[in-house]
Amino acid sequence: MKIYPIETGFFKLDGGAMFGVVPKSLWQRTNPADANNLCDWALRLMLIEDGDRLILFDTGIGNKQNEKFFSHYYLHGDATLDKSLAKHGFHRDDITDIFLTHLHFDHCGGSIDWNKDKTGYITGFKNARFWSNENHWKWATEPNPREKASFLKENILPIQESGQLNFVQGKEQEFIKNSELGFDILMVNGHTESQMIPHVQYKGKTLVFMADLLPSVGHIPLPYVMGYDTRPLLTLEEKAKFLNEAADKEYMLFLEHDAVNELCTVQHTEKGVRLKEIYSFNEVFGE
Repeated sequence: MKIYPIETGFFKLDGGAMFGVVPKSLWQRTNPADANNLCDWALRLMLIEDGDRLILFDTGIGNKQNEKFFSHYYLHGDATLDKSLAKHGFHRDDITDIFLTHLHFDHCGGSIDWNKDKTGYITGFKNARFWSNENHWKWATEPNPREKASFLKENILPIQESGQLNFVQGKEQEFIKNSELGFDILMVNGHTESQMIPHVQYKGKTLVFMADLLPSVGHIPLPYVMGYDTRPLLTLEEKAKFLNEAADKEYMLFLEHDAVNELCTVQHTEKGVRLKEIYSFNEVFGE
């Protein structure tokens, strides 16, 4: 098995929305904002090469939305999904599985492209199985008013229409021992219903793809919860349980949205679980 970080660029979101009730005077120490109160966030994916399988975790924001849509998010940076795949010798047609932690547009938008004449949509990975779960799929396709703007039907419904959609089984379990995909999955419900957090055993370590359970190192203190979360008090509970386990078992946390840091570890302190070390992916796992 070999794992690669896949950089697809950066976008901007309001710092207050990203840190909820935490004052700017605190959160800007780790995530400085620009004059418009916007912070930089990564769109960092993870790719597993395992035998004849290539499994991509999330697909980023994509590029099919209109200019008005992208004007809200200030996409920047030179990296793209295709460039990053090519850097490691891969093409999107090589991908065998797409694991979608959840269906918010910045996590699944790259799954779908326009067809040639821009009259409809096709999946951007013609040879891949797409993985979601029944609970979250229903939540995303029948969206509540709070999350409706994040669940874009053009990102979601074409996956099902393509015949490439698959569901992870065991939706009622908190921690799923998954043999078909080859890694275990933690189900969490604070950010959105049934978000999936994969735990991968790699080179003697447990590597956890954090998605939106922990967007950045700045979100490690428990009260630092996004305003986007549908159940912030539940997020507090889920973070507390996860971070204590991560400190106990020395998990390596892969950060999808941290604009600076790829990986981190956490430790127990008198103030609770806090950041221990930050790393680049290559520092820990090499090329």
